[in-house]
Amino acid sequence: MFVFNFLFWIIGCIILGVSIWMHVSKDIQKEFKIDSSMLSAVNLLIAVGSVIMVLGFLGCCGAMKESQCMLLLFFIGLLMILLLQIVAGILGAVYKSQIEGVLNQTLEKEIGVLQIASTNDKDILEGFHKLEIKHKCCGIFNGKSDWGKNFNDNSGCECEQTDIGTSYCSGKEYVKTCATVIMEMFQKNMIIVMGIAFGLAFIEIVGMVFSMSLYCQIQKK
Repeated sequence: MFVFNFLFWIIGCIILGVSIWMHVSKDIQKEFKIDSSMLSAVNLLIAVGSVIMVLGFLGCCGAMKESQCMLLLFFIGLLMILLLQIVAGILGAVYKSQIEGVLNQTLEKEIGVLQIASTNDKDILEGFHKLEIKHKCCGIFNGKSDWGKNFNDNSGCECEQTDIGTSYCSGKEYVKTCATVIMEMFQKNMIIVMGIAFGLAFIEIVGMVFSMSLYCQIQKK
């Protein structure tokens, strides 16, 4: 029980330390391209790291001192986290179609941004070019027409020589739209998140079993 919670506490320290470092270091934010919208995720990591540290501390002290109060608090903390994960998973499954709908609406707004973007918005245009080239896609929903007047011969819609003649291309342009690619990435990331959630749930259940077993043994004494 002590070893399990000590490792739990170490993990919490690492998460908290790294997330605080990412929050305060301008160099790290620049290197990993962390903008203001991503700082909320970093703040969430700080909260998660803090909670894991506190729970690990309660578990370690409860095991060392054989404190029923600390072990019970540790059990209740893990149980609340597990219940929150279950609720979040249910809400994610129920509102999955709505989340995808919001994502589609966001992408539709991006079409207007591409079409009216000027030379002053060079970063936006170049960023989308790179997305097209990297993922072998064209436009957002409607291919090259999404670019409007900004479409030119150097567009990322043009197939590379190695891709011409493959299923990726129709003539000299990529067939797949970038909205399809973004949706596939979103679904793939959701699967990864679910896998991590299941892994954490297993660890939490093991911790709950350990703490309750020790709690019952202390009570028998």
